[in-house]
Amino acid sequence: MMTIQEIESACDLSRPPDFSRHALEEPEASLREMFSSLGFPVEVRTNSPEILAYFGASHCMFDKIFDTEPVSVRVHVVESSSIDCPPSPVHRILGSLLVWVADDSNYGIVDLARNTTEIVVSTAALHHPLYLRYFFLEAAASCHISTRYTTPVHGACVGFDGRGVLLCGDSGAGKSTLSFACARAGWTFLTDDGSFLLNGQADRLVIGNCHQVRLRPSAAELFPEIADLPVTPRAEGKPSIEVPTASLPHIRTAEAAQVDFIVFLNRNWQGPPQLMPWRRDVARHSMRQVLFGIPELLAVQYTAIERLLTAEVFELRYNTLEPAIERLQLLVREGR
Repeated sequence: MMTIQEIESACDLSRPPDFSRHALEEPEASLREMFSSLGFPVEVRTNSPEILAYFGASHCMFDKIFDTEPVSVRVHVVESSSIDCPPSPVHRILGSLLVWVADDSNYGIVDLARNTTEIVVSTAALHHPLYLRYFFLEAAASCHISTRYTTPVHGACVGFDGRGVLLCGDSGAGKSTLSFACARAGWTFLTDDGSFLLNGQADRLVIGNCHQVRLRPSAAELFPEIADLPVTPRAEGKPSIEVPTASLPHIRTAEAAQVDFIVFLNRNWQGPPQLMPWRRDVARHSMRQVLFGIPELLAVQYTAIERLLTAEVFELRYNTLEPAIERLQLLVREGR
């Protein structure tokens, strides 16, 4: 804030100060680039070329598939004297707004009604790409895609003989491991953990990130080809081995699949694998609990979940991979 005397001196020198932007306003986002996330267009504006580079690293595998209104993301980088990693943000939902705040220089506001995201991050965050991408950049577009355009399902998806199988369960249930094992056995790989059911459709078409699989470090004991890959520290303390599927020529991938069967995993079973009919009401509430958003978008997502639940729903009880895969193949071929 300039004093009256400082303003007077500037005017006397014919250099009047420029107050067209308030001191509290974010830096102007003069850089612009279009990206694609899961096939949906995303427009990113920022004052930092590093932000565009990080977005490109996260989304370079995806081509534009859907001709929807672009998600608008603005990322403003502010100066910081620190290089320490900012704290993990706290999230809150306030009506149509999703807000997350790490500190006074690292926060974001998602406006679900307007299809926009505004983010402010510090130069300190730029020194920690995993933190920045996980907590801010990846969420900037996915919050809109997983509310406005799709319905997210916490499940892996694989295909066999042209039929899709959604593998669901709690964290640690074995979704990534079993889906990757299926892919090694000749199945088509769609996604290892996050499936997205397209909204407003008449079918059960899901999309996902088929370009990467994330496995727990212990999975190296099961899959020798990943044993020498580095372990990536995750922002929330879950280290993983990140495997680009393009590096595995024996793995077939697809960006979309029709779901014919929904299978909830129970890998604590002792004995031969068993496939049992599963309760649709439990499946419904399990899927609904991850949804959020404004009422009109939630109504569309609830309708999508009901459409998905027209598929057959089972529980797979197993404890080893090969017999489990054989049982799933029998399900696809015989429908039971």
